[in-house]
Amino acid sequence: MPQRSLSHSRLSVPCTTRSRSAVGGKGEDSTVTMELITRRPLTSDLVNLRTGSGSGSGSSNGEVPAEITMPALGSPTLFKLRDRTLLTEEKRRLCGWALGIALFGIFLMILQTELCWFVCGKGSVSVFIVRLLISLSTVCLLGLLVAFHYKDIRVFMIDHSVEDWRIALTARRVLSISLELGVCALHPLPLVWLPGSWEDGEGVRRGGGWNATLPSPLACSLAAWELLPCFLMFLRLYLVHRALLLHSKTLLSASYRSIGSLNNIDFQFRFVLKVLMNTHPGRTLLAFIVCFWLTASWLLTLCERQSEASVGRMEDTMWLIAITFLTIGYGDITPQTTCGKTVCLLTGVMGVGCTAMLVAVVAKNLSLNKAEKHVHQFMMDIKHTKKIRSAAANVLRECWLLHRSGRGRRDSGENRRNQRRLLEAIRVFRKARLKQRKLRDHANEMVDLSKLQVMMSDLNGNWSTSYKEMERRIGSMEQKMDELSRAFQETSQLISRALQHRAGDNSVA
Repeated sequence: MPQRSLSHSRLSVPCTTRSRSAVGGKGEDSTVTMELITRRPLTSDLVNLRTGSGSGSGSSNGEVPAEITMPALGSPTLFKLRDRTLLTEEKRRLCGWALGIALFGIFLMILQTELCWFVCGKGSVSVFIVRLLISLSTVCLLGLLVAFHYKDIRVFMIDHSVEDWRIALTARRVLSISLELGVCALHPLPLVWLPGSWEDGEGVRRGGGWNATLPSPLACSLAAWELLPCFLMFLRLYLVHRALLLHSKTLLSASYRSIGSLNNIDFQFRFVLKVLMNTHPGRTLLAFIVCFWLTASWLLTLCERQSEASVGRMEDTMWLIAITFLTIGYGDITPQTTCGKTVCLLTGVMGVGCTAMLVAVVAKNLSLNKAEKHVHQFMMDIKHTKKIRSAAANVLRECWLLHRSGRGRRDSGENRRNQRRLLEAIRVFRKARLKQRKLRDHANEMVDLSKLQVMMSDLNGNWSTSYKEMERRIGSMEQKMDELSRAFQETSQLISRALQHRAGDNSVA
């Protein structure tokens, strides 16, 4: 047997770096060899590792050189993980800025609509300036979205080891980007402001706009082609789900992503929403319901202002949205315009879904956990056991009373009363037994599972013990069989020798 010994082994790692020559400006390679001294067991049968020149050296003193060529500094594959991390951080920052610009544009849109109605009309300079700011914010938003998708394409190229960016531009991606830019580009246009005037019931009011003279109610209202871009600006809120996805702890956690990739989990907004609903269901639903109520109430107010209805006030629309969302519908306030009816219809649909989720969350919070179920069912089992014992004692007592009162007086009233009491005691006893049986049928299965696990572990231990005992006995039987075979061989040899010796004696005689 070769003797094993611990000796030093040198692992030489050449790192190839590229330096620029002083003359001619051409790049030339220079190799730096790093030697890592490790302690490892060596035997006489070890084979020298040959990975380049100098493989024969070090064989006499037990040192085995092994050279590992590392990638050159500046190689595209060396900093791929770092580039992906930086791009993901930039995507997160761009998405945050895009969401902020989108919310700022929606705020400006609401401001210009309220200015049109309450302050100075839709043809004023203030409204024109606000709409101009809306257009500028829209241009900034489109630029941020283009930069975001540029970073996303670069991440795709790194993930799939693609060198040409045009490979990442599939038809589906191009359609998605175009649709997103088209949705975010919708906004009230800053039309040219022209001086003009309109009349009201008291006289002439100076202002500006596209029409020279308009009645007072219509001077503050917006046309359908002006209302539609205001409504469509709320579609920019789709950026909220992207921001939640990129800023969620689920996506930022390396352990989440590694374990999820092993289990083929796609880290999209649906998974993040499920995590939020399981960790913070109340806050998530409350934030969504409050935001939806305020948005739907303002949209319904804007719709109903275009008519002579009485639903054009914010408090009335909030009440109408609330009772529609909760699917109550008193009917005291109804929308008059087609736009308002559409908003109420969508509110009712969203109310049904949110009510179902709210009921599920409340039911989950009110349900008992495993330990509470175990304690409750254990106490109920004790309670039913006491009732069964009491009912059984009552049955025995009534049987004794019936037996004592039935001697020679089988038609008496006391005997009939004792019979009724006995039947009632039997009914109570059977009812208590039935309740206990139902309780045990609906008992916590985790207790049975724990018992089953204990039984399986005991059974496994017994099997392993029996298996070891069986192996030991089989080994002893093999040894005995070997001894018997050796004894048979020795006996046969002795017999053969005896026969030969006797045959020799007979031949001499």
